[in-house]
Amino acid sequence: MRSVLISLFTIIISTTTFFGQTGNEQDVFVPISKYIQSGDSEKLSVWFAHNLEVDLLGDVNVCSKAQAKQILKEFFTKYTPKSFVIAYRSGKAPMKYAIGNLSAGGEKFRVTLFVKTQEDGNFIQQLRIEKE
Repeated sequence: MRSVLISLFTIIISTTTFFGQTGNEQDVFVPISKYIQSGDSEKLSVWFAHNLEVDLLGDVNVCSKAQAKQILKEFFTKYTPKSFVIAYRSGKAPMKYAIGNLSAGGEKFRVTLFVKTQEDGNFIQQLRIEKE
């Protein structure tokens, strides 16, 4: 009986640890990173808040989801992404952020993402792309 309880306890701890790492809110950056790396403004825009701030190379706009999608589409057309890697993540719900390095169109960029957790999901509130 004791060994069954120990085994059960071990499984519960392992499961909690596993889901705590893979199911945490930081994982929101995994699909977002994939869409930035592939330059897919359509799929990336699914993660946009209804209104968000886009700071693209110093040109700051508070815009709708549709406008932000178009701005990113034009950026990805001009600078075709080669790679994107998250270098730093921080924060906790309801606001988290990540900083990543984007190599696109022969240039290097720093991308900063601020994501807000709401009852209906995680949404990018601010997206900043700066030349390094």
